[in-house]
Amino acid sequence: MQEPKYKRVVLKISGEALAGEKEFGIDQDVINSIADEIKEIRECGIDVAVVVGGGNIWRGRNSPQMDRATADYMGMLATVINALALQDALEKRNIETRVQTAIEMKEIAEPYIRRRAMRHLEKGRVVIFAAGTGNPFFSTDTAAALRAAEIEADVILLAKKVDGVYDSDPMKNPNAQKFDSLEYIDILNRGLGVMDSTATSLCMDNKIPIIVFGINKAGNIKKAALGENIGTFVKGG
Repeated sequence: MQEPKYKRVVLKISGEALAGEKEFGIDQDVINSIADEIKEIRECGIDVAVVVGGGNIWRGRNSPQMDRATADYMGMLATVINALALQDALEKRNIETRVQTAIEMKEIAEPYIRRRAMRHLEKGRVVIFAAGTGNPFFSTDTAAALRAAEIEADVILLAKKVDGVYDSDPMKNPNAQKFDSLEYIDILNRGLGVMDSTATSLCMDNKIPIIVFGINKAGNIKKAALGENIGTFVKGG
């Protein structure tokens, strides 16, 4: 078995990725595929924490007529739905899983407590962080960066629909050029849209590398977790 490069990872999965080829909702085949790969990562001895987005159900900033804070709270609830779906898929594969939410809803999940999350990871459980940071105006990318710093993760695995970071939108520009590696400051200066500026700055300040890769190809999550050359690697200078 290949020796993993990282001991503890935060896997950030966008809500859009969970929708698969649909534009809305949860694609159970995608959830099952992600759960299979997380199981493989755990079997390699890697601690896994997951941050899920909610864009497949609700995205606050797409509702200009609604109060932004209210819309963002609705988006946080959408991430909880996704987290519970992923937890169910993992537990069907006999992977012990805990969902922790930044907004307390004790009937369905634990409240986020850093020490408890660390203890779960030490016991080999997968921890899914839901409800973002618990605050409006912050994205789930920022939640991923914050949780990665708090649990002392070695890397953030940023799973997207595209297979890395490009100099322009590859969906619109067939001549877009992919970057093999970048520095945090390049993302900020060039507005490349890998993560929002708050999340990128958090990673830069805490020296947390980011691997941006495509989730659509089976095996990519495991490859990224093992440290194989995949997607775009983001780090400091």
